[in-house]
Amino acid sequence: MQSILELRHLRTLVALREAGNLSRASQLLNVTQSALSHQLRLIEDHYATSVFERKSNPVSFTATGRRLLALADAVLPSVDEAERDVAKLVSGASGAMRIAVECHTCFDWLMPVMDAFRTRWPEVELDIVSGFHADPVGLLHQDRAEIAIVSELNDTDEKGVAYHPLFSFEIVALLPQGHALLAKTHLRPKDFANQTLITYPVPDDMLDLVRRVLIPAGVSPARRTTELTVAILQLVASGRGIAALPLWAVKGYLDRGYVASARIGAKGLTGRLYAAVPERLNERAYVKEFVQLMRETSLLTLEGVSLL
Repeated sequence: MQSILELRHLRTLVALREAGNLSRASQLLNVTQSALSHQLRLIEDHYATSVFERKSNPVSFTATGRRLLALADAVLPSVDEAERDVAKLVSGASGAMRIAVECHTCFDWLMPVMDAFRTRWPEVELDIVSGFHADPVGLLHQDRAEIAIVSELNDTDEKGVAYHPLFSFEIVALLPQGHALLAKTHLRPKDFANQTLITYPVPDDMLDLVRRVLIPAGVSPARRTTELTVAILQLVASGRGIAALPLWAVKGYLDRGYVASARIGAKGLTGRLYAAVPERLNERAYVKEFVQLMRETSLLTLEGVSLL
């Protein structure tokens, strides 16, 4: 029997296993869901059998699918390692990658990414620029960082910086259990008017709720700030005010009933994150792999995340 198997077919099966369904797997591979389904049909047509159960959730593989996954697990790590070795020989394996963030909650998902990266690129010096930075992209221009995690693209066509989309996520309002606003299907700007809004101590233009929802509506609630996410949640739980944070950052607290959540606006409030990289480093193999690791890890581990 002549084999049609290619590495992309094996990667498709692995992505489906890791993501759990076709929709998330297509995001992981950065292809359309129809293209992903086409690849799977090619495999199934060739072997005249299915490789996974169509109605299973999460996905369940047939005996054929499990055997091909075993092949993928045996082959793909060696291929990936060889490709990294070649990239190191061609473009260099060493360097420094200092990461600047403007997002207080980014550390929750960034640290596991850094751990995974270090096992693949031990020669690259990886670190986080200490402290919170209102203008992390400015650190790129000052040669004080190599990657900046930001929530907005620069409005102007900024020279010398390349932006890579990471993921989008829902920002939810956080309220104490039993709060009257929880009776609403979603919150409108006026619902925040008589509340105390608890935020991080950052400029208003870095707070999506304030910049995109409250200021356009002319709503200016009382304010209270704190540096720590857990402190925000404690203040909310004790009835000192309400807040707005990414769903993925507070999912565990919501599941335990420590605080409650409400949607902001009828369609929800969506936040986005991007990685900014100096153009001089944009083609470095280790930079590309770190950006890809951030995307993959976020999709697979964070609640309610979609890749951009």
